[in-house]
Amino acid sequence: MQLIVTRPVAQALRWVEQLRALGLEAQALPLIDIAPASDVAPVVAAWQRLPDWRFIMFVSANAVLHFFALRPRDAHWRASLRAGATGPGTRAALIDAGVPAAQIVAPDDGAAELDSEALWRRLAHDDWQGQHVLVVRGEDGRDWLAERWRGAGAQVHFVAAYRRSMPRLDDDAQRLLAAAQREPAQHLWLFSSSQAVANLRELAPQADWSHARALATHTRIAQTALDAGFAAVSVIAPRPADVAAFLAADSSSRAVVRP
Repeated sequence: MQLIVTRPVAQALRWVEQLRALGLEAQALPLIDIAPASDVAPVVAAWQRLPDWRFIMFVSANAVLHFFALRPRDAHWRASLRAGATGPGTRAALIDAGVPAAQIVAPDDGAAELDSEALWRRLAHDDWQGQHVLVVRGEDGRDWLAERWRGAGAQVHFVAAYRRSMPRLDDDAQRLLAAAQREPAQHLWLFSSSQAVANLRELAPQADWSHARALATHTRIAQTALDAGFAAVSVIAPRPADVAAFLAADSSSRAVVRP
């Protein structure tokens, strides 16, 4: 069974390396391209306001990378400033960027799903009244967590540090996509974004996925894959070890979303 990793290229290659180290046959087929935001001036302005922020939420590792790429030389992450992450990849990117691990708030390691809801359970009991919270994301995004903060009295600000676009598939990626369409039962897709599923539908509009299976890192993504015609989608945590454990176990013992 060939496992297809659909994350943006930098993350996909790292995942493939880790999955292969766990004994899995994996290949990258990045279904999202990542680039700096069309206008980086708001990111620079957010850095200039660093003393104002009580909390900075990063929606992905790409948010971290593109935000810190514009960090001024004299900007220092103060001891009282916390950063938020919903997954291990984002947390690792923050540590690599120099944010102390003790200042990073993320869902518990044992959380069934690593998402905004799980993160909010770590934050809901704090006093947010009148506090300024910055959300670093792409040029679009989900507002669920911002709504929770606003309901708790915080002032929420957004900054787009990067943008997503349709990928340009190289020859290897095109061959892998063709093989997955030709032999859907011999390939297992790994989706970490609903946008990746949408881009797959655009790249292969005539594909029949009714005999294909996928893994998804959230129930919302799983439903998007089902809507695209996948036969069954299993929900797993976004960690290579969890993917390996899932594939080593009886799939009937795991959460499977079906039409």
